[in-house]
Amino acid sequence: MQNNTGSRIIIALDYAEPRLALELVAKLDPSRCRLKVGKELFTHGGPQLVQTLRMQGFDIFLDLKFHDIPNTVAGACRAAAELGVWMVNVHALGGRRMLEAARAAMSNVSKPPLLIAVTILTSMGEQDISEIGLQGTPADNVARLADLASDAGLDGVVCSPQEVMMLRKQLGDSFSLVTPGIRPSWSVQGDQRRITTPADAVRLGADYLVIGRPVTAAENPMAALERIELELNHQ
Repeated sequence: MQNNTGSRIIIALDYAEPRLALELVAKLDPSRCRLKVGKELFTHGGPQLVQTLRMQGFDIFLDLKFHDIPNTVAGACRAAAELGVWMVNVHALGGRRMLEAARAAMSNVSKPPLLIAVTILTSMGEQDISEIGLQGTPADNVARLADLASDAGLDGVVCSPQEVMMLRKQLGDSFSLVTPGIRPSWSVQGDQRRITTPADAVRLGADYLVIGRPVTAAENPMAALERIELELNHQ
């Protein structure tokens, strides 16, 4: 596992064009935040973009949510580790054998990234859960999948901030909780349904906060980041 010191704020680079992402990143301080590269941006920019961002001093969360047969996911995780990313995720719905294969793939990496499982997407409510055939509430499913990820040896999970307190009690302090759906009180909600403020998420027990538009859509992104830091420092 890599050293987890540093900023708990992860800026989501939700751009289609690498050029736009790089323009935003040029306004940020790598000592003050980390970066999340998701599917759309990675598809356009590829490993070269990840390497460019790393060369600028940023820790990278590669958010591709690998979900496939165990051998395929293991290979994808090894490839992510070779890119030198700080964190990579897989989907817990892939099951125990897939999660264990992902964990085993990191065993020969000298500085493996944090291996995190996605539980239930923060955009999903109870109706969404029911429509795909899962029983119980979003929180019930998050708890079950987080237990599975922990048993398989993963470092943590991505979860809604509304499930953080439950998971912290359930899985202890050493299990990392990565929370999207973070919206400062001064920003708009957007399309996330299960959300909370940065300070509230940390008080509940979140380790890392994934924050997008409140920073990326701000007229002055660094000022927005500083405003979030101020909120966290005075919680």
